[in-house]
Amino acid sequence: MAVYPDHIRLLFGLKLKQIRLDKGLSTSELAQISGLSVSYLTEIEKGRKYPKTDKIAALASAMDVDYDTLVSLKLSKKLEPISELLRSRFLTEIPLELLGIDPSDLLELLAEAPAKVSAMISTVMNIGRSYHVSVERLYMAVLRSYQEMHDNYFEDIEQDGDRFLTEFASTNSTVDEGLLVSLLRTRYNYTIVNFSRESNPELAGLRSVFRPESGTLYLNSHLSIEQRTFLLAREVGFQYLNLKTRPYTYSYVEVESFEQILNNYKASYFAGTILIRREELISGLQVIFEQPGWSNEAFLALIQSFRATPERFFYRLSNILPKYFGIDQLFFYRFNNTAGQTNFHLTKEMHLTRQQGPKSMVDEHYCRRWVALTILQELAFLQKTKAYEGALCQSQLSTYADTGNTFFIVSVAQPYQPHQQQNMSVSMCFKLTDTLRSKMRFLNPLSPNVSQRIVNEACERCGIFDCRERVAAPIGLQKKRQIDAMKKALEELK
Repeated sequence: MAVYPDHIRLLFGLKLKQIRLDKGLSTSELAQISGLSVSYLTEIEKGRKYPKTDKIAALASAMDVDYDTLVSLKLSKKLEPISELLRSRFLTEIPLELLGIDPSDLLELLAEAPAKVSAMISTVMNIGRSYHVSVERLYMAVLRSYQEMHDNYFEDIEQDGDRFLTEFASTNSTVDEGLLVSLLRTRYNYTIVNFSRESNPELAGLRSVFRPESGTLYLNSHLSIEQRTFLLAREVGFQYLNLKTRPYTYSYVEVESFEQILNNYKASYFAGTILIRREELISGLQVIFEQPGWSNEAFLALIQSFRATPERFFYRLSNILPKYFGIDQLFFYRFNNTAGQTNFHLTKEMHLTRQQGPKSMVDEHYCRRWVALTILQELAFLQKTKAYEGALCQSQLSTYADTGNTFFIVSVAQPYQPHQQQNMSVSMCFKLTDTLRSKMRFLNPLSPNVSQRIVNEACERCGIFDCRERVAAPIGLQKKRQIDAMKKALEELK
């Protein structure tokens, strides 16, 4: 069995504990017989220390087992369910400490009830295979959990951004493409080359490619100035933060490790700190929040003042709002849509709240009353009838019919891949709470510029039967009602 070096001490600790228990020995009894301390034995069994040869020999003698049996990587039948986990990249690739999990505690849990825990892990893995969950999607899910644990705010990267601005940009100067290109070329010895989808059609889906052996950064010539500036800032982030393990393409072609995903996030976060300065963003938000009426145009102007894409701006909002405004009941999501078509794809999501919100669905249709979808339909109409090329901003107060939860939602739609008639909308959603009402003046009373709608999650689960936007029958709801009626009938038989 192939076992990663870092796991050998974990494996040894598990075997030692299992043999000790099989022999009917307590930790203190084994310590007395072997001449080792109880605390040292505990550290070994938790996989935190690996004993030297003479101590292994003392342990083998104390438990009356062969030395080779104790150091062998072969697991007993009782511990065999752990084998697949150790063979996988799970414990090696994902730094469980980021999620507050000690790897030794995880393996200890497996050792206590290997059959039951193994069955649970196998079930989760089978579900993943059934829904074609890739390693990349697994890593991204772990990253989202990490972001949510910290309210998507990381003070160390914020300070790195501040140091960069102090060193390379004065208080009033903008971090623009010229500065970033100059830094990459002179400080980090980059060569920057453009490519087009006409000259390299196979690379048309990529925004950038970095070749470390030559220090060459290839940029897609069809990028907007906002996209190009972000990618350059991200490259500076990799170098400034000294992040060696990294992806070499944007978007991902192949994910080799979770560290790539994590470092890409750190470099992207850093780019946000230097392109959308914290103090300027806080000041701009305060102005908008203190207005008695909501203005879609003013909000869109604020985004454009930072020369940022709406998606990047919303991500930066998710850094700032929990920390500096106390607004932490929020979530972000992105939908993609081909103009003129009725299919909408949820392509990115991040929840800083456990409340209701869009989730990836299989074989169901998202509620067509969501502003994230209606704004895409309006954008497509304007593109077709008026050759519109800009962005749209709309807001909505959405109340879910089933739960009564209400959210204030701001959505911005714009072309994503114009040559393929692809559009996208990005939305920031805030749960309507007393804190939100106290921070956003236009909610008290509600600004007339904010539309109000009753919404739901999916057509298949929706009980709003007079909905004109419905695109699928409520088969899920009907099935649920049939089961409820059956349960009621069963109760009456009693």
